[in-house]
Amino acid sequence: MKCSKCGRNAVYFKRSSGVAYCKSCFIEYVEGLVRWTINKRKLFDWNDHIVLAVSGGKDSIVMMKIVSKIEKNFPNVKLTAITIDEGICDYRKEGIEISKNFSNEYGIEHLTFSFKDFYGYTLMEIVEKAKRYGSPHNPCTFCGVLRRKILNVKSKEIGGTKIATAHNLDDEAQTILMNILRGDLDKLIRSFKMESYKQEGFIPRVKPLRYVSEREIALYAYYSGINLYSSECPFSKFSLRSEFRSFLNDYELKHGDVKSSIVSFFEKLVDKITIEDVQLNRCKHCGEPTTRDICRACELLEHLNMI
Repeated sequence: MKCSKCGRNAVYFKRSSGVAYCKSCFIEYVEGLVRWTINKRKLFDWNDHIVLAVSGGKDSIVMMKIVSKIEKNFPNVKLTAITIDEGICDYRKEGIEISKNFSNEYGIEHLTFSFKDFYGYTLMEIVEKAKRYGSPHNPCTFCGVLRRKILNVKSKEIGGTKIATAHNLDDEAQTILMNILRGDLDKLIRSFKMESYKQEGFIPRVKPLRYVSEREIALYAYYSGINLYSSECPFSKFSLRSEFRSFLNDYELKHGDVKSSIVSFFEKLVDKITIEDVQLNRCKHCGEPTTRDICRACELLEHLNMI
């Protein structure tokens, strides 16, 4: 098969568009898609301080590479990479090292913040205590909530104006289905409105890779010479998301481009919905903004007597 753009040997065929790409044209396609996403959704301003949430995995490193390449044209934009060390055995060490190395390569300041320093406990310690208390929450719930809080707090401290996360097309489609089956419409709408969500104490979160599939990111990393993060989180087996990932991959294999259809449909729906500003309180434990008396992170820890 030949590249539809230049006629060289193709390395990737996008079934939904019927376009084949050679290596160089594929790299241009992915970078162009990210640039189009930034422009279409107005993700960044000319003077933003963009905090890149970097784990060391392929998605976040690809995001850092492409965003840094694009933002070189905007000298007033500042980039800072932040990695959160949850304290998961030896799992996170490799990711931190990879994040540091690629941040140095792209000329981006890299900062690491740990659960231990911020909360006084590692995720492993929290999960062990949750087991003893018979908590209904799985490790991914604790990790996600606590990690997001650190990222928001530390981004504010360094003057960040946007937080860029490496959620891709697959992640977005999975999130939609998961929250539909949970009946959690409010959470689902908020997750898709975070780009424009501006309330005191919360930094808007943006997703430059929203329309790039997981497979395309992996191929981009491979053809760009990015070493993939080989370790797998020991708690991933507890994640409900893995079931939805398998379901969507199997369904798409049989029926075509279902992930982009799901995301496109929901975006059209969400764009017609207006989120009203809610009255924010200050968490009585940490002082962070919350719609309740206690923020979600402190609530989880309070139930374990860890505050």
